[in-house]
Amino acid sequence: MKKRSGLVVMTRLIGLVKPLTGFMLLAIVMGLIGHLCAAFITVFGGYALLGLLNFEVPMSLTMIFISVVVFAILRGFLRYAEQSCNHFIAFKLLALIRDKVFGALRRLCPAKLEGKDKGDLIAVITSDIELLEVFYAHTISPVAIAVLFSTIMCGFIGSFHPGLGLLALVAYVVVGVVIPLVTSELSGDSGMKFRGKSGELSGFVLDSLRGLPEILQYGQGKKRLTQMNAKTDELSKEEERMKRIAGRNMAVTNTTILVFDLGMLFVAAMLSEKGTVDFQGVLIPVMALMSSFGPVVALSNLGSTLQNTFAAGNRVLDILEEAPVVEEIQGKEEIGFRDARAENVTFAYGDEEILKGVTLDIPQGNIIGIVGKSGSGKSTLLKLFMRFWKVQEGQVQISGRDVGEINTTNLRDMEGFMTQETHLFHDSIRNNLRIAKPDATEEELVEACKRASVHDFIMKLPKGYDTPVGELGDTLSGGERQRLGLARVFLHDAPFVLLDEPTSNLDSLNEAVILKSLKEEGKNKTVMLVSHRESTMRIADKMYSVEELSGTGRVS
Repeated sequence: MKKRSGLVVMTRLIGLVKPLTGFMLLAIVMGLIGHLCAAFITVFGGYALLGLLNFEVPMSLTMIFISVVVFAILRGFLRYAEQSCNHFIAFKLLALIRDKVFGALRRLCPAKLEGKDKGDLIAVITSDIELLEVFYAHTISPVAIAVLFSTIMCGFIGSFHPGLGLLALVAYVVVGVVIPLVTSELSGDSGMKFRGKSGELSGFVLDSLRGLPEILQYGQGKKRLTQMNAKTDELSKEEERMKRIAGRNMAVTNTTILVFDLGMLFVAAMLSEKGTVDFQGVLIPVMALMSSFGPVVALSNLGSTLQNTFAAGNRVLDILEEAPVVEEIQGKEEIGFRDARAENVTFAYGDEEILKGVTLDIPQGNIIGIVGKSGSGKSTLLKLFMRFWKVQEGQVQISGRDVGEINTTNLRDMEGFMTQETHLFHDSIRNNLRIAKPDATEEELVEACKRASVHDFIMKLPKGYDTPVGELGDTLSGGERQRLGLARVFLHDAPFVLLDEPTSNLDSLNEAVILKSLKEEGKNKTVMLVSHRESTMRIADKMYSVEELSGTGRVS
């Protein structure tokens, strides 16, 4: 994870406000006027008191009381309008950020999902982005309002005596700047630790939910619960530490405000004794200062909460700024499929070398079988032909051209890929199939499903092709999901088909039907088939072992 300073994170997050600058300025103006109205209710109360004591005041008592009523009404209206505007900005921006994050994940995947804990990633997409609402709704405009408001109040208090205005400035800076900075420093990286542990807990819970049948089957419920409680306790300790810092910050802030209020009273009284200011110059500045800490107190309270927010922002920016393992290719000349080839390919996940010096020819119209023990790199080889990863050495070619020189859309059109696990969305069977071809006709859907030996099963369902499948297709068996995955491949109708264990969850009857379809596919398509089943490999024209390919060069 890239570590950025709070200033850098704030600058980057503020930059995202650009599309809504007009609304942000409107929120600042309404907030500024609203806070001035609130402060001058007290100030005008001071003037009313002076008027009752027969001191000279700028306006009549009637006008003062009317002004106070107007200020009160305006304050209520402007406070609502400011908060409404801020939250409109916040939630609009959260939607834009989620769209940006999804776009970033689209660029980063599938390699991103191979190496990233999915639970932590979900925590970033959901709770971390949600935390940015605090920044956009309760940070940007309050900071601007506090600066402008404090400047105006310093000018007003300073009009009675420059020394009083200077004291007010010092008070605002200490409460609104010094205390938040000190609190932030004391917080250290607790916010980052909290978000990290929160992501770990989310990942652990997600894994536990997905693996609940296995946990129950092997009696690991108590152990898993103990581990979950331990992670929860760690998270609670970090949160407790942050809350203690926030509590101390509030106590220090309130004490500091009281000290400055008393200081203003003392300095004004001293000036009155010297004849520099009159009674009005004592009462009004003191009341003005006492009623004007609202905007800077909001800044002071941000000192602790912003650590958590910036930590969340940092994690979101990590995704937005992460460079993809492979870039989308555009602007190249379109090609058609003739054959495929891996030439002296070496690939490693980090420091773990998976393939070394692999050379493999895949002639057009052939079914090429790939076998090997678990972890030998069979699935990785398929993903390299899909260009999910870059090879460290050698080349992966389609029609004599390196896959890194082929337009990504062109490459995906030429290839149909079925992974070991078929992913289904919480939608109808029809819409799940149409992921492979959005404009597919009803006849094409039915034909693809018949070739995948799943049409008869679908027609027995309550709503046929419109039957919804559960979350991740959990209402279907492994074999049913697998056949739907094959139907997608048939529907995509690509000339180069890559299949990773396509019959692992099928019974003999369904396997025979599908193998017949695959054999027929081989007449006008090229198939690269990975499987542990000997029965599945019988349809292969040639069969290679990854162990023999890796490190020994060409196998013929």
